[in-house]
Amino acid sequence: MAALVVLVVFVLLIIGFLLVPIDFYINTDSNQYYLRLRGLATISMEHDQEEILKLKLKTFFFHHYFYPFRRRFPKKQKKIRNREKTKGNGISVKKILALLKSFKVKKFVLDIDTGDCLTNAKLFPLFAFLNHYVAHFNVNFEERNFLLIHLHNRPINLIKSFINSKT
Repeated sequence: MAALVVLVVFVLLIIGFLLVPIDFYINTDSNQYYLRLRGLATISMEHDQEEILKLKLKTFFFHHYFYPFRRRFPKKQKKIRNREKTKGNGISVKKILALLKSFKVKKFVLDIDTGDCLTNAKLFPLFAFLNHYVAHFNVNFEERNFLLIHLHNRPINLIKSFINSKT
């Protein structure tokens, strides 16, 4: 009986994990960049004076900082071998495109100034057209550049798109 309860709880946890929303958020105006599994964990990029990139992993009661470009071990000299490289079974471009198509765009805002008033004037009608059909685009003449992207997905959709895409 206890094994059945453990099995049911385990299956419910897996189903719950597959349905957890994933949010990918980029806001260049407020310098917010994060990937969040809603209710479970958030990985955000933060500014640091000494390192190029500082990632913060935040879970229920746990905060940890990662420095991906920090060298952990001294570099060893590699021995040169005369072996031919074999091709690996990498992920195809079609599968990557299928994974990208599974994301839903919640919000997309682009506000740019190219620095050239003639180019800005040429982009103005194009962006006015795109505002009606795609997302929010704006051309300004105030030297302000801004991008906001908010993407949404679920792990089950990622798995389905990966499996269903043709190689």
